[in-house]
Amino acid sequence: MFERKGFAIVRKAKREGEEVKITIHSEAQITETEVTISCNHLTPEIEKMISMLRMLDKKLTGIKDGETYLIDVDKVLYIDTVDKKTFLYTMDSVYETNLRLYELEEQLACADFFRANKSCIINFREIVSLKADLDRRIRVTLTNKEQLVVSRQYAEYVKQRLGVK
Repeated sequence: MFERKGFAIVRKAKREGEEVKITIHSEAQITETEVTISCNHLTPEIEKMISMLRMLDKKLTGIKDGETYLIDVDKVLYIDTVDKKTFLYTMDSVYETNLRLYELEEQLACADFFRANKSCIINFREIVSLKADLDRRIRVTLTNKEQLVVSRQYAEYVKQRLGVK
């Protein structure tokens, strides 16, 4: 729950036994946004928060109809390779990229993308539902209603990430 204190908003939350305090200070004179993290030691959760903040400005380049576009990473639903060509899928367009799938996987690991099978990387934030499929695979439905299959090799990661067995 947020509470107002002058020009600041303070929120306290418990996460895995630790209390996290989020303070947002808003003033008209401030010209540059600054994020400060205060902690007694760096945890994997804090490192993930830092990675997510860094990804806010992350863009990929994609080619469509002979033009090169800058695409916000958070707009990409998934990335797929077909016939040795790699494509970025957004809600309303498909772009080709010159990067290989493994290169994109490395770049986007900290941005909630994960390998779903040998030819596909999915944006975890774009998953709406999951369903167990044949042979220990998982069928995921994305925000655009498209369904993709997570192979059994990568299904365990998805289950761990969601905290299910």
